[in-house]
Formats: sequence, structure tokens, C-alpha cells
Amino acid sequence: MIGKLVHRHKSLLSLVIFLSFFPTPGLSANSTSPPKVVNIGALFTFNSTIGRVAKVAISGAVNDVNNDTTVLNGTKLVVEMQDTKCNGFDGIIQALQFMEKDVVAILGPQSSVIAHVIAHLANELKVPLLSFSATDPTLTSLEYPFVIQTTQSDLFQMAAIADLIDYYQWKQVVAIYLDDDFGRNGIAALGDKLADRRLKISNRAGIRPGSDRSDITDLLVKLALVESRVIVLHADLGSGLLVFSVANYLGMMSEGYVWIVTDWLSAYLDSILHADEGLMDMIQGVITLRQHTPNSQKKRALVSNWAKLVERENATENIRLNTYGLYAYDTVWLIARALDAYFTNDGNISFSADPKLQKPKNDNGSLHLEAMSVFDGGKMLLDNIQNVSFTGVTGLVQYNDERHLIKPAYDIINIIGTGFRVIGFWSNYSGLSVVSPETLYTRPPNKTWSNQQLNPVIWPGGDTKVPRGWTFAYNGRELRIGVPNRVSYREFVTESRTTGIVSGFCIDIFVAAVNLLPYPVSYSFVPFGNGKENPSYSGLVQKVVSNEIDGAVGDISIVTNRTKVVDFTQPFVGSGLVVLVPMKRQKSDSWAFLQPFTLSMWGITGVFFLLVGVVVWILEHRINEDFRGPPKRQLITVLWFSFSTLFFSHKENTISILGRAVLIIWLFVVLIIQSSYTASLTSILTVQQISTTIHGIEDLQRTDDPIGFQVGSFTENYLVEELGISRSRLKALGTVEAYAEALELGPHHGGVAAIVDERPYVDLFVSTQCNFTIVGSEFTKSGWGFAFPRDSELAVDLSTAILKLSENGDLQRIHNKWFTRSTCSTQTDLLEANQLEFSSFSGLFLICGLACLLALVVYFVILLIQFYKQAQEDETDASSSGSSRLRTPRRSIRGFLSFVDNKDESVNGTPRKSQTGNLSINGLGIEN
Repeated sequence: MIGKLVHRHKSLLSLVIFLSFFPTPGLSANSTSPPKVVNIGALFTFNSTIGRVAKVAISGAVNDVNNDTTVLNGTKLVVEMQDTKCNGFDGIIQALQFMEKDVVAILGPQSSVIAHVIAHLANELKVPLLSFSATDPTLTSLEYPFVIQTTQSDLFQMAAIADLIDYYQWKQVVAIYLDDDFGRNGIAALGDKLADRRLKISNRAGIRPGSDRSDITDLLVKLALVESRVIVLHADLGSGLLVFSVANYLGMMSEGYVWIVTDWLSAYLDSILHADEGLMDMIQGVITLRQHTPNSQKKRALVSNWAKLVERENATENIRLNTYGLYAYDTVWLIARALDAYFTNDGNISFSADPKLQKPKNDNGSLHLEAMSVFDGGKMLLDNIQNVSFTGVTGLVQYNDERHLIKPAYDIINIIGTGFRVIGFWSNYSGLSVVSPETLYTRPPNKTWSNQQLNPVIWPGGDTKVPRGWTFAYNGRELRIGVPNRVSYREFVTESRTTGIVSGFCIDIFVAAVNLLPYPVSYSFVPFGNGKENPSYSGLVQKVVSNEIDGAVGDISIVTNRTKVVDFTQPFVGSGLVVLVPMKRQKSDSWAFLQPFTLSMWGITGVFFLLVGVVVWILEHRINEDFRGPPKRQLITVLWFSFSTLFFSHKENTISILGRAVLIIWLFVVLIIQSSYTASLTSILTVQQISTTIHGIEDLQRTDDPIGFQVGSFTENYLVEELGISRSRLKALGTVEAYAEALELGPHHGGVAAIVDERPYVDLFVSTQCNFTIVGSEFTKSGWGFAFPRDSELAVDLSTAILKLSENGDLQRIHNKWFTRSTCSTQTDLLEANQLEFSSFSGLFLICGLACLLALVVYFVILLIQFYKQAQEDETDASSSGSSRLRTPRRSIRGFLSFVDNKDESVNGTPRKSQTGNLSINGLGIEN
């Protein structure tokens, strides 16, 4: 019973039961100078892949430390190794024995399971545990302050695996793990890292420690039936190799499978000289990880000296160095440098009794709790360990605030032939890369998707193409595909009432998409509905959620509340809600010719006709006989010229450049106005007009008129929940005939004012019903897709197939097969002919107005110059002749108006004469 409690680590009490077997140690005397010898313990399994290498590495490191005069200043480091035999019970016994010998630190334990047990003892006695192989992510928690992982935590290894899975775009994986603290906590970390990338573990399969081949076989047989083919194996060497043996026997190492293995496999392959051919055949195509260590001078020196170290340890077999051996070597140097700093800061080696473990006076039992002593400098030594920074054979050894080694990195290895090759690297700094982490550390961090790279992989079965990562695994049974048994719009999908065959536009698309899948899919259609009315599509989707059917195919709208419970394929039809209303041909009234323009447009157009006429008259009056004469004649000329330009029938010629420029611009404006008027009037007299005042969903929201919707559609809930329309206003309609009848009756005679339905249905309706039309635009944007259970890979593959159908034109051909062209002439989306407003032509009028203004300014500037020169000439002539006309003010406004009114004779080649006589102003002209 005691052993069971120890194995389960349920209580610290089980740790101290064994204290009765050990005598009470005496306390060492306090010393003010560094001791001659410092005792360190080491706990690991001698006869294991890691233990065999660690034993040689630790011995070599101790020898190097003691021979280095720069460390510990003459204090000899003594490391006593104990074999835990990969057993929690033995680990506890060995740890307690170390406490007898007053060790200041323990290297190990090797196993995460044992570390969890004796960590409580280390916390109580203040003895640091420095584990070079216990990678459990939870050992760095606040619960275990005296546990220091001198190797990389599995937290980062699982992050690397998650990035690897995301890189190949797999969505879910199967996790096989050893069901102990090491396996469970590692896989829990993997699940968290996958969740950060919106991926997941679909199946978890724990291996009981000590499982035999039959147990593994039962486990893998179950996993062979699941969809996912990406398997992550996180176990120890014995269980892991047994899993591969059984998987190979079951055909699970064949094409289509992906095996990702944690670093236990690479550690084993690195430590053996020649791998067994049978083993290598068994793990072909596997991807495994290895803790990355830079190829430094120190590492190369240790590797070259490794054979001598093995020989000195009298190893019975040829052991090669692996990464755990490198970390074990650096762990010795880590504690040596920490002790050196400890002694430099006047630390001493002393132990004291733990008052919590004193034997009660009335206790006559055999438990000797007083045998436990506390290392007085344990906390100080722990701080020194966490603050150490040096470059070892594994690279830079330095801890961050979370007690993790900085710059974690892994090699990603692909097993090929009789060996393996590195296909890339992962670092916490830049993610996946084909460039070594040391190179990336000199560049800015970049974890963008485009920067993630790996070399090609040879996958299980010898395939070079990246596996899909899942397979259609329904144990050979047919998929039950639910389809709506429609009553109306049977072109989309329905069951034949005579043959029972399911057909339709949606069915043809599904069949065509399935035929494009790279694997066979067996299915049968299950009609949903009573055949008397359209079924509830939400009810059909709910059957997928409850696993009554394996999928739903049909005209199923992709809406928010459905996407929360099922996965949809890529939409194969765009859809959205529109408003359907009746229309009729209206007779044109006797004043229809005035409708093309608004009142303001008519008024502004008339003003511009007069304005242009006046401007041209001003510009042509002095030089053009057509624009001269009595005032009455000139007024008639201006009016006639203005409005005759509407028909381009003006007979008056323009002589001046400015007049011609204004006229050309105005004629262009007239051309645009005339063409627009003609087109608008034609539309008004020929286009059918909507017979209601509803022009969109906004008008329906403002009224209280009844609204129709299709039975079984999501439209009802949308109108009520999203638009706030009262449910009492809604009227369910089930057939095409019911649509037409309700719209013709109207809202005041038991019908509806409009129908709100999805665009594909309405398009099909108005293609044959010519008295109805769509108003407004689609006020929702969605589509139709096929529904499958959440995280269904079939939905993903069908989406790809639907895209292919769209690209190669098959989607359009299927559409043309089921939906013929409209029998109504342009009846879809007919809108009322809107009157043309001034705003539509404001730019043209602005240009014309500016042209007139500019022409007048230029014209009057020229006239002023001519008038000034003429006045000077007249004054000179009068002065020389002594004429009495000097009394006339030639430079007055009156004189200027007379000058403007007079004809410019120079235009006809006649010399200009001086004007004599009295001047009079009469109406619009100025006469002599």
C-alpha cells in the first residue's frame, strides 16, 4: 500500500516513511572558507539511452571542472551517482540516501515522474534539483521552485510541433502518449499550442506504463478508424518502439500517414553506432525533433574526446554522444560555476535540523524524522544557479525570468533509408527555417507565414507529396446525406414523387464535387420533409448537429446561427434577400412630355437659352448686320436665335471668334440635354411602372403592410430578429402560385404588399412571372453551401472541389442545364424611370456659364481699349480744327454706350469715320 502511494505521489507522507531505515546524520560545522570537497548527487537510470551517455558525460565534466583552476578555487567537486532503475520507488530511496551525505545539489532525476515526487523533498530541505532530461513543462511552475531544468522544456518542443502542423496546414492530430506526468503534461502543452493556432487534438490515446503488445494493438486499431492521419507520439523508448512495431504490422506506416515523434527517438538514434535495419525499415518517413546545439569549438572538442571518455568509464558497449549527454556535461559546469559564485559571496556549507520533522516525544515508532536536515544556503545557491551565464557545449547557458533556458531551438529530422537528414530548424525566435538559428539571431525576428520554410520531406510510404492529413474513415458504411424534399422551386432539389430519385441543381453540384475528390465516398440521400410543404432548413441542419445524418446537401443558406454549429463548404451559389413586388403598365397622360425634366431643370434650361442669346447678341452687335436694327427687331432676333439652337436651326451667322466659341459650347450642351430628354421620354412612355410605393426593404420597415416569405426559409427569423418587423405582419407562402396570388391581391385584400425571399428563388420566379419584379438591392450577402459536422475534413475537400467546378466552367454548365433563360423580356430589376434633375447637368451648365462670362470680360476689355484710343483721336482732331464739339464729353459713360452701339465699319474694310451730331438713347439702341 505504501509503494502504491509513493507511485501516485498523492502525499509527501509517503516520502518520509522510509526515513526509519537511515541513521541520523550529524550537522557539518560552519566554515568561513571554501571547503576542500563539495558533494553533489546524481540520480538517473544507468541502463537507459540517456543514462548511459549521461554517466560518461558527467564523469568527463567533473574531471574537467576539477582540472580547471579558474573554477571553485581549489575546491574539489565530487559527484556520486545513483541508479534509479527507472523506478519511482528507487528514486525516492536514492534521494533520501543523498540527504544522509549532506549533498548541496542533485543532478537529475532523469525522469519527470520521479522529479515530481522528490521535488517536494527538495523544497522542504532546500536542495536544488538540476535535471538535464526531465522535460515536463509543469516542473517550472511555482510549485517546484527548487527544480531547475538544465535542458529545454517540452513547452518549446510542443510549440515546434504545433508550428510544424500549422506549416503543412493540417487541422487536427492524434496524440499518443505515455500516460504519466511526463506524457500527460507534454500533450496538454501541445493542445494549448495548437489551440493558439486554431488547431486541435482530435483524439488522445494514453499508453499505460508497462503496456504489452496486445494493449498497443488494441489502441492503434481504434485510432486506425478515426479520420486524422497525423499522429504525434510522445512516449519513452520502450513504448515508442513497440508502437512503431505494431503500427507497421497494421499498415499505419504507409502512404497517407504522418508520424511526428518527440526527441526521444533522435536521442536513441544519435547514441547508437549502427541502427538495426529492421528498426529503420519500421520508421521510414517519420519526422522527429532534436534539441539544437550550435556546432561550436567546445562541442567539437568534446565529441573528438568522447571515445576516450567512454573507454575511461569502461563502458561495455560503444556509446555515442547525444544532446542529453551535452546537457548533462553543461549541468556539471552550471553547478560548478554557481558554487564558485556562492563561495565568492561568502556562502558556506552548513545544514540544520528541520523543526517540522522533529520526532514527537511520545512517539515510540521507528520513523526517524530528525534524520532530515536542511541546507542552510540552498536558497542562495538556487539564486546563483538561476543567475549563471556562460557558453557551454550546448551554447549559451542562461535563464530567463520563467526559469527557462533562453533561445530554445530544435532540429527537425526526417528518417530516410538507413539514416536521417535535417530538413530544417525551429527556434522560438523566428519559427521554422532552413537557416540555422545562430544565423537568425543576427537578424530581426520574423515569424510571418512567408518566412516559414522547410526542405522537402520523404513521408511514410515513400511519398514526396505532402499528405492530406486525414482520410475518409466511416468504416465502409454509406454516408447519410440529408436533402430537403421541396414542394416549390423543385429545380433546386427534390425527391421525385413517382421514382423516389433525388435530383436537382444542388444535387448535380454535389455529385460533381464528390467525383473530383481524390478518394471514394459512398453515400445515400435521405429526404427531409413531408412532401406537402417546404421543410425547415434549420431543422435539417440540426439533424447534422445531432449526428442523425452525416451531412446536408441542398439550397441551404449559410447564416450566422448555422455556422456556429456546423461547417459549411465553399458557397456554390451567391445569395441574398431581395424584395419582390407586383408591377403593371401604366398609361401615359397628356402631359407626359414634361416628365423627363424636373421643374427646376426646365426653369434653369430656359434661363440659359435666354442668357446665351443675350451674350451672343452682345458679342455680335457691333460687327454683324444680323444682330442690328431697331430695338424690336433685335429683341425678336435674340429670342429666335436662343430657342432655335435647340433644333440647330438658327439662321443668324456668328462672325466674332468669341461668339463662335460660346455658340460651340452651348450647342454641345444642347446636344446632351436633347439626347437625355429623348431617352428619358422614351423610357417613360414604354417601361412598365411599379404599382406600389415600395422601393426597397426600408419602405417595408416603415409601413404596417403584410409581408410574404417562403415556408422553411430563414427569412422569417431574420425579418423579426434583425430588422425588428412584427411577426404578425409576416405571411408564410409555400408555392409559386401562392406568391403570385398574394401579390396580385395586395395588402388590402388578403394578400401582401411584397415578398422577401432569397435572390435565386426570386430570379427563377420572375423569369416566368412577367407581372412582378425586384425592387431595391440585396440587403444581405450570403450563399448556399453543404453542411457537415464541425471540423469535418470532407467539408474542406468539397470546398476545393467546388472551386475547381467554378474554375473549369462545370458550375455554369450545371446552372444552364436546370435554369433556362427568362421568357419575360428584361423583367428583372426594372426600376421606375426617374426624372432628370439639374444636378445631373450642373457641370455642363457651369462650363457654359463660365464660357459666357469669360467671353464678355474679354470683349469689354477690348472695347474699352478701342474706345480710349478713339477718344484720343477725336480730341486731337477737334483741337487742331477748333471745332465746338469739344464741349461733348467723349470719355463719358454715355459716350462709351454710343461707341458700343455703333457698327464697327472696319470689319467690312470701310474706314471708320468720326461720329458727329447729337446722340440720343432710345430703348436698346443708341441712334444718331
